[in-house]
Amino acid sequence: MTLEPFVRRVLGDRPFAEIGEPALALVDETSRLVAVGGDVGSVQWSGGATADFGWTGHRVGVYERDGLRCRHLARSRYPVRSLAFHPVLPLLAVGTGRYDGGYSFEGELLLLDTDTGDVVSALCDRREVLGVKWLSGTALRLVVAPHDDWENPLAHEQGHVAVVDRADWGAVGKGSIDSEELDAPAEPAARTDRGAEARGLLTDLAAATGRTWSVRRRVWAVEALEDGRALAALDGVRAESWLASGERQWTVEDEAGGRQLLPDSDGTSLWTNVERGHLRAGRGQQPSPGTARITRIALDTGQVLESVLPDAPAVLLAGGSRMVLRTVDGPREPPARLVMLDRAGPVDGPEAGGFDVFNHPFPVRRASGTYALVGTDPDEPHRDKWVVAVSADGTPRRLFPHSWEPREHHFGGPAAEIGPSLVYAGQVHDGRGPQPGGAYVVRRTLNGDVRWQYRTDSPATALDTDGETVYVAYNSGTLVALDAEDGSVRWRRELEVDGVPTVALSLVVAPRGHLLVGTVDGRLLECAGSPAGRQGAS
Repeated sequence: MTLEPFVRRVLGDRPFAEIGEPALALVDETSRLVAVGGDVGSVQWSGGATADFGWTGHRVGVYERDGLRCRHLARSRYPVRSLAFHPVLPLLAVGTGRYDGGYSFEGELLLLDTDTGDVVSALCDRREVLGVKWLSGTALRLVVAPHDDWENPLAHEQGHVAVVDRADWGAVGKGSIDSEELDAPAEPAARTDRGAEARGLLTDLAAATGRTWSVRRRVWAVEALEDGRALAALDGVRAESWLASGERQWTVEDEAGGRQLLPDSDGTSLWTNVERGHLRAGRGQQPSPGTARITRIALDTGQVLESVLPDAPAVLLAGGSRMVLRTVDGPREPPARLVMLDRAGPVDGPEAGGFDVFNHPFPVRRASGTYALVGTDPDEPHRDKWVVAVSADGTPRRLFPHSWEPREHHFGGPAAEIGPSLVYAGQVHDGRGPQPGGAYVVRRTLNGDVRWQYRTDSPATALDTDGETVYVAYNSGTLVALDAEDGSVRWRRELEVDGVPTVALSLVVAPRGHLLVGTVDGRLLECAGSPAGRQGAS
């Protein structure tokens, strides 16, 4: 029996999609390979940051010059600073690093095997590697930044040039290059931005194959319609619509791009929310669509029907028959309130208290009403948070404490309603950083009883359910399907496109039963939602 592939269709695909925004690129004519260092971005915005724990968006991609197929993709802890192909071996030297913002220059020397994709971090210490150059098959010239800028005002303009010799660079192990081998006098070392050069090279390489290259990153939100259309909000795009045929129907561009999509109860429009700084419309003035954070868009045409410009960044909450707005600036005088977006205009709702990007995100899919996380102490709204339901007339009602473990402080995360219960994901706060088993998914009745919980290591980026299965995406690139009844794992898989890993930033169960997934690299994936597709080739 032939099983169908898990990823059935890819929308928004293009050459070098996996890299995001390129920082530098290099072509090796001998091996006919292309190396690209880039960044898909963080997974944090003003409405949520829990998924950013343990995350890095920096990437190193190795592509075949003929056809531009991605052969290998590696994550890097630090931005990519330099690239060099070995003159003989199937090996790519990658210099990475950055200033930590207060003292140190940190980074790595990565050695990537272009045959196997294996990566070795070769330095014993974390040092920013500004430059790499092969002088021969055995000698690698490195330019490393100073350790720190303590009492050295020239540290940001200097580097240390060292030549490291190895008989066989293919056999170099992790941490095997000692700090003593990098000792050298400081000398001027330029920090050159090669992003524009890389963009030009990728444009030319794509054009040579008859295709077009452009940057698409971070699909923050997706929705699927009954007629097969797919909607997305991503960097640079407030909202876009794809037809069931795979053609893009319309696009509403925006400099920053959309972060949320919520279908309106009228069935013909949807609300969008973009990342925007502090902007105010004059008294009595209506915001223009180009400056408004919140807009309502016609599903058939992409026309902006309505615009709202709250005086601070805000999140949209599903509200049953209406949308609800919550500002995210933290404690206020007077305390912040929820705002109901009625056709007659915004209406003040109940006090909601402060909102921060770790403690209070709680986007609930398939919600019959409005839910929010609200702290009981106005001065410390991150403490003693409760899940609150807001009735149609704006009356709030505490349901249960967000954390069911008295000794644990829980951060917020994505959620969904299943009958008279909520299933939600989050992260356990620990001062040491993310801990094993510190990420959770839990299902609770509306009186707070825990029906089941599922623990893992990486924080969730998105969650949805069809009532029988709970689908959870993690920032590690893993997708997990949990039995909605008891929380057992139905299937688990690493998300890939043509064998190359990617990460889901958003997902929704489509009316037709498949999963619609938005990735950090700007693509939309139509994936099999049933366990029957879990063993299919990606």
